[in-house]
Amino acid sequence: MRSNLVRLSESAAYRLELFFAVLSRFGYLPILAALCLLAPHISQSEETETSTAAIAPARQAPASEIIVEGLASYGNYRIFASGRDCKLYTAGVEYDRHSWDYFLKAQMDYVAEVLPLVLLNEPAKQDIWGNPLTSARETVPGLAFSPIGFRMQWLSKRAIRPYLTAKGGLILFPKKVLSSDASYVNFTLQSGFGVQAELTPRLGLRLGLWNDFHFSNSFMVPVNPGLDVMNANLGLSYHFGK
Repeated sequence: MRSNLVRLSESAAYRLELFFAVLSRFGYLPILAALCLLAPHISQSEETETSTAAIAPARQAPASEIIVEGLASYGNYRIFASGRDCKLYTAGVEYDRHSWDYFLKAQMDYVAEVLPLVLLNEPAKQDIWGNPLTSARETVPGLAFSPIGFRMQWLSKRAIRPYLTAKGGLILFPKKVLSSDASYVNFTLQSGFGVQAELTPRLGLRLGLWNDFHFSNSFMVPVNPGLDVMNANLGLSYHFGK
């Protein structure tokens, strides 16, 4: 039995020598040696990547907030529109989401707004330029929404945060407003600035110091008086995330 083991050992040694001779003959021996040297480093690199992935923090959702807001106009001017002697009141909800990193040291947020309550107080009769033809007045209800907008907010980690905002959309009324020859639907453009004060880590108070609310029909019909009103915007915000 011992002789059999000796013959098996000699046969295995012969086959191993033959294997390395073939590798050397065709130039594969250096490649095998290189793989043997690199194997521990590859294994260590895979372990490092696995451990790094295991401890990588989970991706956090962007900061966002909901603002319940109200607007009241306190005057109008006639630069981009000819309508006058009108008052505008709105109430609704605005959504803000930190979507575009930072610009000019301001946090850049996407803004969308829905105003289910719009009240336009205007003269009961007006000419094609929006000039009053009577002292009688009427209040016309409506609704508005602005799917496109942005907000620039500075000092976003502080308790007092100045901001600049702009948003655009549509406003709709059940009757033609500003003139009996105008339209039911108008395009809106809002802009303004103010400050947002932190009340708690979740709640904040928005104080819109100066805002402009413009709407006009962009000559979808021949008569387009339009209206620009200066207004104050107040809101209570709820902050999501950390």
